Order: sequence, then structure tokens, then C-alpha cells
Amino acid sequence: MTLNPYIQAFDDGREPALETLGGKGASLVSMTAAGMPVPPGFVVTTSSFDAFVREAGIAEHIHSLLEGLDADDVAEVDRVSAAIREDLCRRPVPEAARQAVVEAYAGLMEACGGEVPVAVRSSATAEDLPDASFAGQQDTYLWLNGREAVTEHIRKCWASLYTSRAIIYRLKNSIPNEGLSMAVVVQKMVNARVAGVAITMNPANGDRSKLTIDASWGVGEMVVSGQVTPDNILLDKITLQVVSEHVGDKHAELVPDPATQSLVEREVPAERAGVRCLTDTELTAVAQMAKRAEKHYKCPQDIEWALDADLPDGENLLLLQSRPETVHSNGKGTAGQAPAAPAAPAAPGGFDLSSITSSLTGAGK
Repeated sequence: MTLNPYIQAFDDGREPALETLGGKGASLVSMTAAGMPVPPGFVVTTSSFDAFVREAGIAEHIHSLLEGLDADDVAEVDRVSAAIREDLCRRPVPEAARQAVVEAYAGLMEACGGEVPVAVRSSATAEDLPDASFAGQQDTYLWLNGREAVTEHIRKCWASLYTSRAIIYRLKNSIPNEGLSMAVVVQKMVNARVAGVAITMNPANGDRSKLTIDASWGVGEMVVSGQVTPDNILLDKITLQVVSEHVGDKHAELVPDPATQSLVEREVPAERAGVRCLTDTELTAVAQMAKRAEKHYKCPQDIEWALDADLPDGENLLLLQSRPETVHSNGKGTAGQAPAAPAAPAAPGGFDLSSITSSLTGAGK
């Protein structure tokens, strides 16, 4: 079988190279290869973005606009960002790269048994590194239907490499723009009944003998936006016994509406809003999956997960994303103690759920 340089399916056997797949894409390919329950999809590799920029002949123009930019001059950053993104969104995509996406999307739909919604997620080559958290710096689009919507939003993901927030983040963290590239993940959306994150330590103090799980009803975006407060459960990592738990105010949820093929917000009845949204069995399953991810990557992980309403119990837990925990993992503290010099904080709540959690799912930051 001839492997296309512009596309890499999660399960086509190639190595998960960061330079071609970006942080999210490499993680999803690696987890699929390890036999973890990742929803199916493919990555539009950095070769596609690079060919696009090269054929458009705009690399030098982009670099000239970014050179000498002051991160504190927000108005000028906004102006440069808008100019670059407008340019990227109006240029034609090379035919070979475009056709590769068309064929990969058709193959994914066939594998899913027909047209299903997908998530289109940015996967930059500099994101999710052990010493930096890029979560939320580029864009993710959920519940997209049809080839045209997918190809349009792949281009938007490319352009999001140059949003104001992404440019400022790189400037403030001394991340060079030269050689920067963007891969894009296209993945089946998960019909999330419950979604959340798990961190294989206690993020409050870096205690690696503990494991923390946040969970809420429906898709995870309402947690990201602060509209609901998720359940928060702290477990012993060895015994998986609950150490402490706080049941959040989960008064609303985002769920898919088959009629409009979009997400709708609905009120959660009182009998569900005030109770923990994971059973003991589900809580244990999430914790065990998080530990598997930590063992696979050999360092503490911040994972995103969802329970798919379309799948039977026991088969409905899906791993959406796994990235290195960035707050405490690079410090020198011992278990139960805060590290002496913690790394820069991750995105609020550690969620990239906007992406996912449903996303990822739709699989789905």
C-alpha cells in the first residue's frame, strides 16, 4: 500500500512523528497503536500545510510581518494576525493535498458506516511539549458534517496558527516562528453522555500517589467555559479508593441534536444535577485508563475522555487525548509536596475539551 505524505490514518502503522503530526496527532496515533480506545480518524500532516505555504509563496511575507513584533502591543498583534489569516484563507490548496483529504474523509465515513459528524482539530508541532502548554492556543471545530465543511475548517485550523493569542504565546515563551508548521486532526465525534479529564497526580500539590478525575454531563465545553462546575474526585492511584470528592453543580449539559446535527444546551433535572455523574465502575474504568496512559508515556498525564451514549456499557469509555501534565512534572518536589519550581500553568482546568471532550471525539484544545 502506498502511504500518502499528506495524510496519516491513526491506524496505518507509521510512527507517530511529532514533526509531521503535531502534538495531538502524534498522541492519537501513538495511543491507537498501543491499543487504547481512540475514536477513528486521520491527520492532515504538516507536509500538507508546508506545501500550501510553499505553493502560495507567502512564507517570507509572514516572517516579515512577525519580525520585531512586540507581544505587549496588542493592537499591532491583532492587525498582523488578521492580515496573515486572511491571506491563508483565500489562497488555493495544492490539488494533491486537497485530493488526499477528500479520499481520507471518504474512507473514514465508510469505516463509520455512513456520514457521521467529525471534529477538526489543530495540532501544532510546538504544542503539548513537556515544558510548555499550548492547549487552547489554536482552534478546534466540532460537529462538522460533510466534506466541504471539513476542508474549509482544515484551512481555518491552519490560519489559527497565527491567531493573536497564539502569536503572543510564542513571543512570550521565546518559541520561534521559523520552521513552525501545523497538522490537523479529523476524527469521529463522540456522542458524549459524560465527559471530563483525569490527571495522574494531585494537581493541587503534585502528589503522584493520587489521581484526579473531573466529570460532567454531556460534552465538555460547558466546563471549559465555566458554565457548570464538574464533579471532582481524588483517588488513591494504587487502590483506586476515593480519597475525597466534590459533586459539582451540573445544572446544564450540551448534547447532540440529530435533527440539526449540532449541539444544544438543555437543563439537567435536579435528580441528576446534584449527583455524581460517574458510577463506581465507570470511575474505576476512567482511573485505570489514565494509569495505562501514564505507563505508556512514562510520565504523568492529563487525559481527556468521554462515555459514548451510542456504545454499550463496558465498551463506551473512549480516550480522547493524552498529554504530559505540565504544572508539576518538571519540578523537583517529592510525592505529597509541591515542587520547588513548577512549570508554567496549563490551560484552565487542563481542558482542551473544547475540542474534545467531545470531540474527540468526538472524539475532539
